[in-house]
Amino acid sequence: MTAAPDLILTGAEVRTLDPGRPYATAVAVRDGLIAAVGEDRDVRDWRGPGTEVVALAGAHLVPGLVDAHSHPVWGLDMATGVDLSGVTGLAGLKAALAGAGRIDGWVIGFGLDHNAFEGRPVDRALVEDVLGGAPAFLRLYDGHSALATGAALAAAGVTGARDFEQRSEVVCDAGGRPTGHLVEHAAMQLVERAMPRPSYAARRRRLVELLGAMAATGLTGAHVMDAGDAELVGAVAEETVLPLRLRFAPWCMPGIDEAGLKELVAAQGRGGRHWVVDGVKFFMDGTVEGGTAWLEHADCHGQGTEAFWPDPEAYGAAVRQLHAAGVRTATHAIGDAAVRHVLDVVAGLGPGGAGRHRIEHIETAPDALLPRFAELGVAASMQPPHTAYTRADGTDEWSRRLGAGRAGHAWRLRDLRDAGATVALGSDWPIAHYDVRTVLATARAPRGAASARGAGLTGLEALEGCTSHAARAAGEAETAGRIAVGRRADLTAFALDPVRAPADELAETPVRVTVTGGHVIHRGE
Repeated sequence: MTAAPDLILTGAEVRTLDPGRPYATAVAVRDGLIAAVGEDRDVRDWRGPGTEVVALAGAHLVPGLVDAHSHPVWGLDMATGVDLSGVTGLAGLKAALAGAGRIDGWVIGFGLDHNAFEGRPVDRALVEDVLGGAPAFLRLYDGHSALATGAALAAAGVTGARDFEQRSEVVCDAGGRPTGHLVEHAAMQLVERAMPRPSYAARRRRLVELLGAMAATGLTGAHVMDAGDAELVGAVAEETVLPLRLRFAPWCMPGIDEAGLKELVAAQGRGGRHWVVDGVKFFMDGTVEGGTAWLEHADCHGQGTEAFWPDPEAYGAAVRQLHAAGVRTATHAIGDAAVRHVLDVVAGLGPGGAGRHRIEHIETAPDALLPRFAELGVAASMQPPHTAYTRADGTDEWSRRLGAGRAGHAWRLRDLRDAGATVALGSDWPIAHYDVRTVLATARAPRGAASARGAGLTGLEALEGCTSHAARAAGEAETAGRIAVGRRADLTAFALDPVRAPADELAETPVRVTVTGGHVIHRGE
């Protein structure tokens, strides 16, 4: 070591995930990179007059944890108003809305479970009697659908069905009356544009608070599956150290023209300290519960046989153009037909496609598709906490729509790992909570429809999903995901061993230290 380190972490049980040196007890950091990995006895030789030394007293230090699918900026708007995630039935929903505060006269809610409607069609008539005529906009938990009341529809000028370039719908009854159920982004945006919006100062404050809270669970980074807000993030990054590294993948939507594709290419590499635009996000379908997952065979409501891109070949053409320009892609694909189509498109890219493309969610996939992930070098990005929205007995909306056969292919974490795939793990916040300890725990013990097959990962595989496999999925396998000299100094220390501790204990274990880019972001007890 030619110069003294800025930071030394000592007295730890260090799990490096580096095959060359799997374990250590001390790590030195300089200029945001790991400068040395060794034993406590080495600290005296490493230490300089300005070195900060953090004694971890037996804590378990691992590579910094990354949420491989999150929306920490866009989610500020999505997670606004009253939290409805605890509502389990229609009576509870009405009670929550009756007592909800107003935001500039509106009732805004988020996190509403489809199961709360108890099998009824989503309709504003179910809740309008408790709102006193106030406009209301309630986001369902999946982020792909919402319920708007008549007053909200009127404020947005929505009086009937609309045509969209992407697969979206203003749901109407037999008489052409909008029911208030808005399916997919373009339909929801009609009302979102009329809603009150927080000030820049409020959004900035919430972003700083949110990223700090994420770091307190052990997160050092997030793959952000949207464009975010470059002005907001850039301003915060100039004023302070971003607690998490943020990698943004702006959306590429149906109807995009040549100029739009060139703009996405030009955006690549933009950023600042701890944030960068790297990649593009596509949607091949929507959600099972909303009837917009693209399935090989219709769901039990006769829905799900169409792609989000009305012309799936146009999706393929866009991927090919971005790939030729060196741009990485991530595609939302939940249904079996959507997953198959994305794999087919990557296969058409030839050997050069390996390691550059990924699929998000993969909620149901038959056996035949699983080996293709490893064969094509396509990363599987999955969100174990989503399994909590289903039930082991199949009585939830997701399982009922798919039927027992396809529900039996739910969230195949174990099977994809066994097939040799890169499996990166995340939360999809605000769709599920950002606490990475819960991501690790539910990856090992999936819930609901995924629990019946014992489909969980080992403790080591779950840890890899938020470290080395997340790094692979982002094309960062040589710079992140391990504790080794020259790698980024992103580190997380837990009170318990995240590999050996029981899953339920891991979900509650204290986070002793979070280090991002060599900066101590969080100190626990």
